Amino acid sequence: MQQSVVPELAHTHTRPIHWVATATAVAGVVAFSSILQPGSATAAPTNAGAEPTAAPTAPAPSTTGVHYPLNCGPVKALVVKKASGDLDGDGRPETVAVVHCDAPMGTPPDGVYVLTQGANAKKPRVVATLVDPKDRQTVTDFAVRAGVVTATLLGYSTDDVPSCCPDVKKTAAWQWKGGAFVRSAPGDAQTV
Repeated sequence: MQQSVVPELAHTHTRPIHWVATATAVAGVVAFSSILQPGSATAAPTNAGAEPTAAPTAPAPSTTGVHYPLNCGPVKALVVKKASGDLDGDGRPETVAVVHCDAPMGTPPDGVYVLTQGANAKKPRVVATLVDPKDRQTVTDFAVRAGVVTATLLGYSTDDVPSCCPDVKKTAAWQWKGGAFVRSAPGDAQTV
């Protein structure tokens, strides 16, 4: 058997003091890293030399207890997706809700509504309809980023297409401009 060229080292056999030293070192690194945190990330582009804007301090409007302009008959309106952000630049967040009737079967069409709540208001209210359920669309890939609402909309090319099988896919984006939400279509309609 060939002998090692390196002599045995005393520290290769662990003792309790080694574990205490390691635990102390790890605790020190964790404590130090909690002090040094990166700045908060934002989705908004930064302007060089501009004053940073403070994050909204008011809470985003809740989606519960809101009357949605949706006729569901005997079933309730169901909020299936929601996202919040300052859409109009006033420093107060709005909530965007994707809502449809809680139908026991099938795929009911979605409505997309913008909610706001004034500083002294008791409950939120709908201030804009971005997608009307009468248009028979289902909303997927929904988000609010940097003041823009984006969604993928599944719909129908004609009234003859069954509700189970949407055959048109569109992407859409809405942004607050000139006192209203303006819709743009980032991509062309595609058949599914």
